[in-house]
Amino acid sequence: MDSVRKPFNLRKWFSIVSLVVTGGAAIVSGAILSSFFVNEAIKRDAMLTTQFIQSIAEIESRHARLGPNHTSLAAILDDRLTARELGVPEENLERARAEFFDHLRQMPEALLATVFAPDAFVIWSANPKLTGQRLSDNDELQEVLEHRQTVAAGHLKESEGKKAEQKFVREPKDMYIENYVPLLNTDGSVASVVEIYKEPRDLISSLKRGYLLIWLAALLSGGAIYGCLHWIIDRAARELDAQQREIVENQTLVALGEMSSAIAHGLRNPLASIRSSAEVALELGDSGTTKNLNDIITQVDRVSKWVRELLQFSRPITDQNEAVNVVTALDNALSTYDVQIQRAGIEIDWAPQAAPAVAVQANGSLLEQALNSVFSNAIEAMPRGGRLGVAVEQPARDRVTVRVADTGCGMSEAQLKTLFKPFHTTKRGGLGVGLVLVSRIMERFGGAVELDSKEQAGTTVRLTFKVANQE
Repeated sequence: MDSVRKPFNLRKWFSIVSLVVTGGAAIVSGAILSSFFVNEAIKRDAMLTTQFIQSIAEIESRHARLGPNHTSLAAILDDRLTARELGVPEENLERARAEFFDHLRQMPEALLATVFAPDAFVIWSANPKLTGQRLSDNDELQEVLEHRQTVAAGHLKESEGKKAEQKFVREPKDMYIENYVPLLNTDGSVASVVEIYKEPRDLISSLKRGYLLIWLAALLSGGAIYGCLHWIIDRAARELDAQQREIVENQTLVALGEMSSAIAHGLRNPLASIRSSAEVALELGDSGTTKNLNDIITQVDRVSKWVRELLQFSRPITDQNEAVNVVTALDNALSTYDVQIQRAGIEIDWAPQAAPAVAVQANGSLLEQALNSVFSNAIEAMPRGGRLGVAVEQPARDRVTVRVADTGCGMSEAQLKTLFKPFHTTKRGGLGVGLVLVSRIMERFGGAVELDSKEQAGTTVRLTFKVANQE
């Protein structure tokens, strides 16, 4: 046995795929933006730090009056070089070094300050334990020596691979920034490198807020895109489902119309002949056959009504809408049932003079069919008499509602569920297309039909129309 192929669930698969795609896009964009934001902020901080340290070096050089041969403080920071070798007065040299190192020690938010010679020898450090050591395994230091540009990086407190020189004067609380600032000779070569570890709290706070805003914006934009796409595809799926149902219904109606036409053509003449023969036999006055002949006429009329209903139901509704006086239409429709109403002993509660004279968007012949079906159902629900109420409510927001209420037998919850399905009927001998046809006609008018009913308590039908534009 071949397995039954399940229909493709457009909503389900689109929801999954779009969630993955939009979620991935939001994560990638958030990661890119946050990385760019952090890198730019660190570069900006490194530039300011570089300018500050280089300004200190330049000021101390002038203040110490190092002489024409040593215009750069960077060239004399290495204490392995003596004042005689440098050609600088001992007092000036000591004062320049001490003041420069003291400025580094007092830098705000600094965790550690270290000065390297080009051979990775630690000239000075805020942590005295590092002074005099040679820390050769330092990629950032080599990069500064090669490119003569500041190198900066951000680190978390718990980051792995801590360097040998990261023996801070105080431990950072969260995040810290590492800067390598080159100090140049007069010929442009690197004379020494200042390594600064900082914990700029204002900057870190800004970075956290930026992180939060970027990820929040990424998630919200991704959620908004997902919501819009989901709404579009959900609406498209509903439209496709509606079109599929319409196609199936149209195909069914086409087949039903062809069948109904064939049945109508095949039954009309025999039915007319049978009815005529029964009427002729009644005129002959044979009292013994009167009841049987009346039954024949009744059943012929019932079959003829079925044929008419089938033809009406299967025929496409293509008539143009026009402005129709709803009070006149109701009055005319009720008048056609005068005989049935009097025979059943039904009381009519209808005051056309008090009803609002409003024109609705409808079609005269189609509206007559819809009203006839509603009144026919109400009258048939009260075979032993009752009360039929008809009212036109006051128009509201370009809509007007016609209410038809009877005190008949009513319907159960199960019957209400199948009420607007073709060929489901609660009447004995009914065809089950009357209310379906009413619903189709009201949809054609741009209106709606609603029905409330309880067993042994009656039924109320509400037909809502669009108010016609009066020019």
